[in-house]
Amino acid sequence: MLKAAGVVAGAAAVGVTAAPSATAAGYAHPGLLHTGADLTRMAAKVRAGVAPYTAGYARLTANRHAQSGWTANPQATVYRGGGSPQNYAALYHDLHAAYQNGLRFHVSGERAYADTAVAILNAWSARLTSLEGSADRFLAAGLYGYQAANAAELVRDHAGFELERFQKTLTTVFSPLSESFLVGHNGAVVTNYWPNWDLAAMACVLAAGIFCDDGARVEQAVEYFKNGSGLGAVRKAIPVVHDDGLGEWLEAGRDQGHALLGVGLMGTFCEMAWNQGIDLYGYDDSRFLKGAQYVARWSLGGDVGYTANTRRKGAVGGWSGTETAHRAAGVDPAMSRPIWAMIANHYTKRRGLSAPYLTRAAAKAAPEGGGGDYGPNSGGYDQLGFGTLTFTRDRDPDGGRSAAAGASGSGSGGSGGAPAPAAGSSATTSPADAAGRGAQASPDGRASANDTAAAGRGGGLATTGAADLAAWSAATGITAVAGGLLLLRRRGRARESGE
Repeated sequence: MLKAAGVVAGAAAVGVTAAPSATAAGYAHPGLLHTGADLTRMAAKVRAGVAPYTAGYARLTANRHAQSGWTANPQATVYRGGGSPQNYAALYHDLHAAYQNGLRFHVSGERAYADTAVAILNAWSARLTSLEGSADRFLAAGLYGYQAANAAELVRDHAGFELERFQKTLTTVFSPLSESFLVGHNGAVVTNYWPNWDLAAMACVLAAGIFCDDGARVEQAVEYFKNGSGLGAVRKAIPVVHDDGLGEWLEAGRDQGHALLGVGLMGTFCEMAWNQGIDLYGYDDSRFLKGAQYVARWSLGGDVGYTANTRRKGAVGGWSGTETAHRAAGVDPAMSRPIWAMIANHYTKRRGLSAPYLTRAAAKAAPEGGGGDYGPNSGGYDQLGFGTLTFTRDRDPDGGRSAAAGASGSGSGGSGGAPAPAAGSSATTSPADAAGRGAQASPDGRASANDTAAAGRGGGLATTGAADLAAWSAATGITAVAGGLLLLRRRGRARESGE
């Protein structure tokens, strides 16, 4: 199990360093999608007026879920799926409100937002007892389980948060359904469910394991990513690597929306693992990079290859049949999900790799919003979003070979005020900063001297090539300036009113 020495040994085997500041079980907190250093970086960049962080923060503050007046609507039983009195929207709206208020607290330092997030999460842990419905209840467990853990991770140390009760909710309501799905697939043949079903369950189990310092759950999820029986395992979700280096995404044969969901979930899974010193981004010769590049190119309207795939459907011992996907489905280049900033920044900034399709997709989607910004239906709430604010970073000078980003867990504390700006940050931005690449906090919360110097001479712009730079800059420049001006106006109004 990946407790204490287990995490260290696993991280050493893949060339990254495990979190040095962790719980007794070996897990760093905060350490799901965002580490302490990540939160410190966001706050420092926004305060300094650095683009595109300002644009990302403007999208956050404009979202109706990110307001401290949000009131929770907890349910004892949440239903999702046909044949049931569906009420699951109450859960995902509240979880996104908790997450967005938690983020806003860490950037602004205003305790009212943390208090709101705590009140929402406490209300649900006090009342929720089960998830019911059709097979869709497994989707509810997976999607909302990983989101619940991430929202709670932002305020786990905040005054009044019922940590043990929330851990119990994760381990008795959400994670058991996801664990059972990965083992039994709802009584269906193992290929009946497309990759995103597995990936949602995997994300829930991993997030619950980290949040609850439970090595067995972490081990189950990581092992499934590598060798699972279902279609969410990385070699099954990306079954073919073509000669052009693109990894065929199985669900591209289904439709664009579900393929984007799958890529977003696999990226979420890899990011949470990375922040605990487990490198799945690079697993199997960076297979996920090849798959994400494939989906980015395809979603942008580019041609991609597809190998005809036949999968079995139906129930074990019951009805069964087959379905064959012969080609990648058609796409709408205007379709957007807030999934690209996280993945593009990992590969091009942490690792210094070329990922032109990811870069263009991320630039086109920037500044990314979150739940409530992508339509009223549940699909618009499948990702937590706000990647422009939360995942924009500068180039890692050692290509990601040191600690998993921010793994020290240093930075802002859940019960304190706003995190202090990282040492070396400056309110005066260089041309590199104007393009969204200012000096980044290192994993221990300090800006690297190399990073600061590189930013000053534009060196931080060179990691992905001229084509990548043009794509990032063109898409983020105008919106970033607009976001920065909006933020400054709000600051001025706040000062005038004495807030």
